[in-house]
Amino acid sequence: MKIVFASNNKNKIVEIKHQLPEDIELLSLEDIGCHEDIPETADTIEGNAILKADYVTQNYGFDCFADDTGLEVNALNGAPGVYSARYAGEQKNAGDNMHRLLLELGNNPDRSARFKTVIALNLKGHQHLFTGTVEGAITYEKAGEKGFGYDPLFKPEGLDVTFAEMTLDEKSQMSHRGRAVKQLIEFLRSEFQQ
Repeated sequence: MKIVFASNNKNKIVEIKHQLPEDIELLSLEDIGCHEDIPETADTIEGNAILKADYVTQNYGFDCFADDTGLEVNALNGAPGVYSARYAGEQKNAGDNMHRLLLELGNNPDRSARFKTVIALNLKGHQHLFTGTVEGAITYEKAGEKGFGYDPLFKPEGLDVTFAEMTLDEKSQMSHRGRAVKQLIEFLRSEFQQ
């Protein structure tokens, strides 16, 4: 079975491929000849995932899924949220985003935060949404070299390491994206075993 993942983010593609069973072949936007930057103009994480999935289905005719992820920091009223990727500007630079986040939080003792991923799946003319969240806290400084985005600043609840200090397997087991992808895989398996 082949399905398109509406992304050209190499890190996300690696993470999701790592979780998929071997009988599901993942195609990227590049694989289907989609080189445009799909606009993410919705004001919610769900909305952006839906926009991306609908864009591919409408313009390329493929069943596909798309995800959007946001980091929601309680002390910042849920920011950066839907603007996580461009928190420090349109250049979408992870280092700049982390720098701004640490500046905004300062020494605020409330470091509680959550990561949220929503996957929108367009399959056989129907749309399905899957949501994964993980609670945690923002560290005072970066730790770890693995992962991407805000991973060096996010410590999942109950653990003493950031996502950037975990192996891909460890992160996939408990991350927001890992949880949403697990729901997606279970759904796809049930659909294709009928």
